[in-house]
Amino acid sequence: MIVLRLFAVLGGVFVVAAVLSAAIRTVVVPRGEHVMLTTAVFGMTRACFGVFAKEAHTYERRDRVMSRFAPTALMLLPVVWAFGLILGFAPVYWGFGRDSWRDSLLLSGSSLTTLGFRAADGTWETFAVIVEALFGLGLVALLISFLPTIYSLFSRREITVAKLFIRAENDRGSADPATLIIRSHSIGGLGRLDEIWQDWDDWFVEMAESHRSFPALTFFRSPEPDRSWITGAGIALDLASIYLSALDVETDPRAALMVRSGYLSLRSLCAFYTIPYDDDPSPGDPISVSRDEYVEVHERLALAGVPVRADREASWQAYRGWRVNYDGPLTFLADFTMAPYQPWVSDRTAPFRPPPTPTRRGRRGRRKTIGEHS
Repeated sequence: MIVLRLFAVLGGVFVVAAVLSAAIRTVVVPRGEHVMLTTAVFGMTRACFGVFAKEAHTYERRDRVMSRFAPTALMLLPVVWAFGLILGFAPVYWGFGRDSWRDSLLLSGSSLTTLGFRAADGTWETFAVIVEALFGLGLVALLISFLPTIYSLFSRREITVAKLFIRAENDRGSADPATLIIRSHSIGGLGRLDEIWQDWDDWFVEMAESHRSFPALTFFRSPEPDRSWITGAGIALDLASIYLSALDVETDPRAALMVRSGYLSLRSLCAFYTIPYDDDPSPGDPISVSRDEYVEVHERLALAGVPVRADREASWQAYRGWRVNYDGPLTFLADFTMAPYQPWVSDRTAPFRPPPTPTRRGRRGRRKTIGEHS
């Protein structure tokens, strides 16, 4: 019996250590780590919400269902951690001499919640009760600090997305890069798009860090059902790619730097979620945007009086050179997050899939593409 109780104490300590490690790695460690317990909570919660989302016959209803997924999973985490600590300390108390598992479980629950409806007996048991109570208070402190951080990052993200959508919104109520270019040209602001390049360059860098350190952010949906951080990213990247490939103006190198920040950030997020993508694309690789679609935008810009390059074929090839860098990660993430409809982003996630390639795991090298000659 003594040996059995000793193994119970050791097993309980292992469970407690595993739960604390999961909580610390999820909330405190400033890098993206795959935490098995956190992944399981989000996976099971997403599966449950996915059942209800499949029953929704309109996107609006599906969006309403999925908008509750990430907050629910986030609030379940401390509950799961608390139950894990209770279940971990229960065998410790039994190993210290408690008569029954039921009494040990009640003492563990009483200690973690600091309710005190069970009293400890003996020095070791009292010490364990104090430690468990401190862990319980620590979980509360983690939650208090965790949620404001999450919502602060979410708020900054949505401000950046909203500004872009407001500028790019067309007469039909949707947003697209061509509308933003035409609107900027009509008010003499075509040469002042540097603010967008800088804003999105900064945000892409922040996203690469924040959406891996706090993966729940990836699934937090925008307040407006027709907006999304991933469709906003697609608009910003296509805006820069069209600007660099189609417009007959003095190009701003910050646009090219923003595209680079964008596709590297999207790739890093794909790598975190083990989503396959090509980390070494060539200019001839297929992309989800067709030549006809690009030419249509080119003609629309020309009709609006925007200075465009006369050689459409050269413009198309240059656009392909930029788009191929982020096309796969962009469309996959749009599909992964159930993004709202957005031309050139989420409207082609189902039929289009880039060629299967190994998932990138830290390799930085890749060939220069056509778009990156400038």
